[in-house]
Amino acid sequence: MRPTALPFTKVLIANRGEIACRVEDTLKEMGITSVAVFHDSERKARFVQLADEAHEIVGETPVAAYLDGGQIIEIALSSGAEAIHPGYGFLSENADFARQVSEAGLVFIGPEPASIELMGDKITSRKFAEEHGVPVAQSVLTDGDLDGFVKKASAIGFPLLIKASAGGGGKGMSIVHSADELAESARVAASEAERYFADSTIYAERYVEKPRHIEVQVVGDGNGNVVHLFERECSIQRRFQKIIEEAPSAGLADELRDRICEAAVRLASAANYRNAGTVEFILAPDGAFYFLEMNTRLQVEHPVSEMITGIDLVRMQIEIAAGLPLGVSQDDIGVSGHAIECRICAEVPERDFMPATGKVLELDPPAASHIRFENGLVEGHYVTLSFDSMLAKLVVHGENRKAAIDCTVEALRETVLLGVETNLDYLSRVADHPVFRDGALHTGFVTEHEQDLVAPPPDEMERDAALLAAALAFREFRTLVFDAPDPYASMGGWRN
Repeated sequence: MRPTALPFTKVLIANRGEIACRVEDTLKEMGITSVAVFHDSERKARFVQLADEAHEIVGETPVAAYLDGGQIIEIALSSGAEAIHPGYGFLSENADFARQVSEAGLVFIGPEPASIELMGDKITSRKFAEEHGVPVAQSVLTDGDLDGFVKKASAIGFPLLIKASAGGGGKGMSIVHSADELAESARVAASEAERYFADSTIYAERYVEKPRHIEVQVVGDGNGNVVHLFERECSIQRRFQKIIEEAPSAGLADELRDRICEAAVRLASAANYRNAGTVEFILAPDGAFYFLEMNTRLQVEHPVSEMITGIDLVRMQIEIAAGLPLGVSQDDIGVSGHAIECRICAEVPERDFMPATGKVLELDPPAASHIRFENGLVEGHYVTLSFDSMLAKLVVHGENRKAAIDCTVEALRETVLLGVETNLDYLSRVADHPVFRDGALHTGFVTEHEQDLVAPPPDEMERDAALLAAALAFREFRTLVFDAPDPYASMGGWRN
């Protein structure tokens, strides 16, 4: 039986947007006071409004403010918070920040700094995985000698995947199909890696044609106990960034699922991993799978794992950080139904997914017990280029994959988000595509079916009806058109 005493009384969230709202929800359910930090540009944001307490942070740019760990720790101490939840992105995989939090007498709700350093670095983690019998694709690392790197990489064979050792999100990543383009691709990748992650180290690995991207959610308590919450399918990507995730993976044989999940648990156990993490794999068409990386934090797509298992991962994070052992064993965790998550982004799919800006004029998401709409938006919120383009996540649950897809398509089409261009319609076309429905997925799906996913020409009658409906939704418009002006309004009902 788990202790009834709360692990903390007050927790600071070192993040913003939908993930800050997500953490605030669990803190509220647990009876723990939430502390938000915000840049002046987001003073009226939803995550600020939902927090029990909110403190301004400053920086040369909004992003710089959220990356100022010293400032955030000072606010945590002055506010009386006992712990800091980093969310994902920003400082979530920064071992130095995790160490500074502990040194300040606070608790970092995440893995130990040593685990972040071990598993957060792609090169170190690959070596560690190989040492513990987890399959790793053949690769070669830069050592400052670009010509030597090109020669060694060519010997592996093509196609090759060039990647940055630090960071993620598709930065410093490219697919190389021949020796002619290898040198230039390596130079560009190293330059991008230096610019985005202050580390120009890159490596090349054999690229698997039409791979699937499978990841396993793991949770450990740092005392040798590690469980998995099964796998997620993350193959639907644009520019190496996920846009649709689902759990469990479509059409994965039970024996292969068991081997992949077992490999993830073995790796986390060897690292004596504490808190939530995700082990990512590339799955080849022939069933061979290879370790890709480990994300030492909560993932954007964690809700699909929660919806099929009924487990609140944020609550688990908080309890483990407080020193509690795992409250479940592997036998306690099962799969119920199917869940799909769509990342709603401010972008223009028809223009190579170029980020979009604008003011949120109206937001009306679908509401149902089997739907989660996780967002940090309020009407009047101005979407800028300061942060990542993701605005919200639509997560649905169905009794099986077909039911989940049907619900996803319907929910996407029902979602109203006006004032900024989004990928809502694009996501519904992907989810409703017959090949997606059949589960024939791979990371090149978006490119392979590019022509099928192009927006159809607009129906003028449908467009006019939508514009009229949008206009009628605004009180100022209704007042201007339908209300009688003074002095006639004061005369009451009258006819000409």
